[in-house]
Amino acid sequence: MTDTPEALADALRANDARPYGRPRTVTAEDLAEAAEQFPDRRDLQVLALMDLMEAYEYDGEPRKAPVVFARILKLWDTHPDDFSEWARAQVFWRFKWVASALVSTPDVPLAAIERWHGEMRSRYEAAGHDLQPYYARRFRLASHIGVGVEDAFDLWVTRPRSQMSDCTACEIRARARHHVRRGDDARALEEWQPVLAGESTCSEEPWTSHAAALLPLLRQGRLDEARSSHLVGYRAARGKSSTATQIGEHLEFCALSGNEPRGLEILAENRALFDGQGDPLSLLGLLTGTELLTARLTAQGHGELPTAGPAGRTWTVASLHARVRAEAEALAARFDARNGTAAVGEQRLARLARQPLVDQPLALGVRAAAQVPAAVPAPRPQAEPVPEDFTALVLRARELDRLDHPDAHALWDRVATVIGADGYVHADTPEVGPIERLQADLADERAQQAFERNDWRAAHPELLAAADLYERAGLPGRALVMRTRALVAHLGTKDGTRPDWPALAEALRDAEGLDAEDRLAVMHSFTYAAYQELSDALPEPSDEVAARFEEALAAYRDESTALGVPHRIATARQYTADMAARQGRLDEARAELVAALEQLEQNALPWRMPRPLVLLGQVELVRGEPAEAIGALNRALATAARWHDSVFPYGPTYLMLGHAHQHTGDPAGAARALSEAAARFDRDGAAEDAAAARVQLASVLHESGRIADAVAVLESVLLEAEAAGLDERQRAQVRLDLARGLMALEEYREAAEEYLRLAEQVSSWEDGQDTHTMVACEATLALAEAGRWDAADTACERALAAHALAPRADQVCGMLQQLARLTMQARGTDGLEDALARLELADEVNRRAEAAGHPITAWYQRGVGHYERARVLAFADRAEEALAQAEAAIAAHEAGGKEGEEPRAEALRMAALIEGRSLGRTDAARTRLAAGIRRCEQAGLPEAARVLAVLNDRLAAETTDG
Repeated sequence: MTDTPEALADALRANDARPYGRPRTVTAEDLAEAAEQFPDRRDLQVLALMDLMEAYEYDGEPRKAPVVFARILKLWDTHPDDFSEWARAQVFWRFKWVASALVSTPDVPLAAIERWHGEMRSRYEAAGHDLQPYYARRFRLASHIGVGVEDAFDLWVTRPRSQMSDCTACEIRARARHHVRRGDDARALEEWQPVLAGESTCSEEPWTSHAAALLPLLRQGRLDEARSSHLVGYRAARGKSSTATQIGEHLEFCALSGNEPRGLEILAENRALFDGQGDPLSLLGLLTGTELLTARLTAQGHGELPTAGPAGRTWTVASLHARVRAEAEALAARFDARNGTAAVGEQRLARLARQPLVDQPLALGVRAAAQVPAAVPAPRPQAEPVPEDFTALVLRARELDRLDHPDAHALWDRVATVIGADGYVHADTPEVGPIERLQADLADERAQQAFERNDWRAAHPELLAAADLYERAGLPGRALVMRTRALVAHLGTKDGTRPDWPALAEALRDAEGLDAEDRLAVMHSFTYAAYQELSDALPEPSDEVAARFEEALAAYRDESTALGVPHRIATARQYTADMAARQGRLDEARAELVAALEQLEQNALPWRMPRPLVLLGQVELVRGEPAEAIGALNRALATAARWHDSVFPYGPTYLMLGHAHQHTGDPAGAARALSEAAARFDRDGAAEDAAAARVQLASVLHESGRIADAVAVLESVLLEAEAAGLDERQRAQVRLDLARGLMALEEYREAAEEYLRLAEQVSSWEDGQDTHTMVACEATLALAEAGRWDAADTACERALAAHALAPRADQVCGMLQQLARLTMQARGTDGLEDALARLELADEVNRRAEAAGHPITAWYQRGVGHYERARVLAFADRAEEALAQAEAAIAAHEAGGKEGEEPRAEALRMAALIEGRSLGRTDAARTRLAAGIRRCEQAGLPEAARVLAVLNDRLAAETTDG
């Protein structure tokens, strides 16, 4: 109801507390209309119009703001005394909003913008305001139309800031964007540093700059910072009606960093922005980012992929591309026609011409729900040309095959093409052999490719077919090799089937009469089977299983050494190292792996090195040598990538690399590796492993202070929790981590929502009463911080009830003590009695827990209780009582011994503050501080001593000034 001035004032205050968005804007429109019913309360009309203009500005509808401001300006010209001091300042501040809105609307003639600039200048001069803000708007117009930009920039930046200047963070953004347009990314990023680091902020920053800086960061190779800016910046911009420009920049970043699936997800989350016509220039930014993303996807062959777009119909990537391209072209043309230049259209075309800025997709640490078929990787350049002569081709393929060289695949593909062509006539030469031999070779090749895809079941029939063909070709040795491989192929499926030892033993006996190469191949299959059997039996294998492996491995290793086959010797060493590592013989394992790698390197077999390098990295990590592990793992990843090893375990290796970086105290390296691990698991369809990697990534980010990044990652995990197979308790832990992260970011409303969801989730846990207590305590504080006091009181009662069943006395006391502090902050002296009652309840919880023998740090809780009483009493101007409570806190912390020294120092600081400032007893306060400083120095607490010394100096200075 707004039928009285008082009710209208209350409604305006309530609307001011709402987040920007359509509900707030609609309410502001209603309140501005309601204010007209009180013609004698022009002050309320001013406030209502100010609220409406602000709602339009931050709800993506700035083109409506000039009309509202015209009404404000009319009231200002006719009744200036009805404007409060705040409203007077806002009149001049909002001239800038109108100037920006006019530039962003192509229907407004350029002459009208120039007239408004003149109006702004004359009004500023008449009011005695400096003209720096005016020149800032002149620079923005020059940048938009592309005329006189450098001169306009100089006229702006050479003037000192003034009362009406844009905030420091926004001015930094404007200067940095100018340097980006001039092609000086390095200077732009140097300019941006205070904003991107969070040192200079405002209601629009740093998330606006995080979006604008994405491409400069990529171009400068600062990939970690680009990843972070995307996570933090997009999270802040997501779903807001005023962020079309920034969403377009995030879409562009996704298109140019190999993250097209993420781009489709962003489109789906922000499709409502396509309907916004309140800021045409921002809409053009969104359309251009969308156009670039859809162009990239269409070029990759994904034009028919479904995607989100403007409401009212279904879209494919191709149809959306056509729509946004036509709309963006027309909108850019309208701006250029208005401006009389081609600057807007040229800027759009320049963005569309940009090419990807990374060779491989940049792992972002979050999973894109949108799925895009994986692009076919470009083939690795061949080490040598494919022979044109068919005989040479076959012989070279067989030679590379014996070495497991990856180039063999391309040669066999060429052989298959030749013999499969119409009119092929096979020449049964001694070098090539009969057609059956070639067909057997190709069946063996298909089996090998199946193995590389981890499709062991598909390999089995190919091996049997190859065995039959080799037999018919008169090569019984090769046939035996194929049959032996078929016997062990099923072991890779992990279906619990044991090796067929009688058949394998017979194959081993039959191999005695074969040539060396075939005999070693059969021996390797036997050894592999024994290795798998022993692996499954660990940690307590039977003597028979252990002996079988040792005998098989010894025979294989001896034979390989006797025949001088380096890759077989290296394989035997790797088996030895693997089993030694699993059984805790780490030094032995390391020695074997180092020897194996040296052998492969000396014999020019680099493509066989990635797996022993991974095992070496794992061994080094367990040995407590994380730096050595990092070296081995990075080398493994680089070598696997160089040889396009498609079945290399990239995800697990990056995961291990992340752990190694953590152990060296390198959180940035850990975050980079864990992000890549999650992305690799995603590509492999291992959703549960990807989620686990992200949970670890979030932990690293949080611990290193990158809390907003961690929150973005955790939100992604929760979004995909069910698909990732996370069980209920894992989801609860993720939600708890997310809620705590939101609290740390002071996003209390969102944190409270997560805590309430968590409370509902764990309410059915019969074995988790202590969890109920913990969640209820943390939810209470989140709700209180968010200003939802009724819900906070309910949660507090729930926490106390849960505590009665499953005591968590320290946490309950802490919750009540913080609630007392928040009560005073919210209600002032009116909340004193409630605050003191909460502190008394905390003391009661402490006493009962101590009497019952429940776990609690009783001395600490007594000290904090007195300290918080001192704080609330001082706030209520009851200084003598406050000082007594501070001194009681000092005494209580004495009981904590060494652990009590730091909280004791804080209590002493509080006592001195009350004594020196509230009671005016400065000398006594300084004497207290001097003793406290000496005690902190003796206790080895230099930071606490420094804090006390700073207060001592301030009190001394205040005494001198007095």
